[in-house]
Amino acid sequence: MSDKDKDKDNQKPQIVTNSSEVLEVHTIELEEKEVKLSDAAESTAEADADGGKAQAAAEARANRAKARSAKAAAESAAPKEPSPNQPQLDRLVEILKGAVNEQAVEEAYINEIDGHRPFVVIRSEDWLQTAEVMLQHKELQCTYLRNVTGLDTEANLEVVYHLLSIPLRKEYGVKVRTDRTAPAVPSVAAIWPTADWNEREIYDLLGIDFPGHPNMTRIMMPDEWIGHPLRKDYEAYDPEV
Repeated sequence: MSDKDKDKDNQKPQIVTNSSEVLEVHTIELEEKEVKLSDAAESTAEADADGGKAQAAAEARANRAKARSAKAAAESAAPKEPSPNQPQLDRLVEILKGAVNEQAVEEAYINEIDGHRPFVVIRSEDWLQTAEVMLQHKELQCTYLRNVTGLDTEANLEVVYHLLSIPLRKEYGVKVRTDRTAPAVPSVAAIWPTADWNEREIYDLLGIDFPGHPNMTRIMMPDEWIGHPLRKDYEAYDPEV
């Protein structure tokens, strides 16, 4: 055999080996592509599933909102039964208008959420006399002031009183409104001692003055504190505090 033939024979296995490697490489590439396609399909399916869940949740929320609106509309359209405490409220208004004056009661309503508590809104200038009537009148006898709170409604400031007649086992609510520029409501600390510290707290945090209070000073914040923290227009003097 010549040297050329030997060279050809030596080259044949090399050619076969190279072909096998090429096939193997192509096979691996195809497998990798299949894996990528499979992963992409799974990701798309998961995204579609998540999107479907989000859409279903949004539709459920919308349906619940519609149901609540429909229920509220039905309740408002249906005639309301009078509150069991409506006669108590009517009598309170009648007493106050007769004992104080016709303009003393600005508004009267039943607070259904608060156990159908009869509520009246009293003019600030008539509050002191109204308080005395509510304490002393034989049909009211509000001997106990349960608590006093202050509110900032942005339109104005309010003081809310929860009164209890222990002898008659009746409860009332009174609201007194005042403006924001120079808020003031007559103090009733001399009528109900409970009001003493409560009025000071409201003054401290909301800036409502209570003329006639025996010690109208801050009770929570330091004396040098600037402003009243529960006011909605309050801006901290030191933002880091």
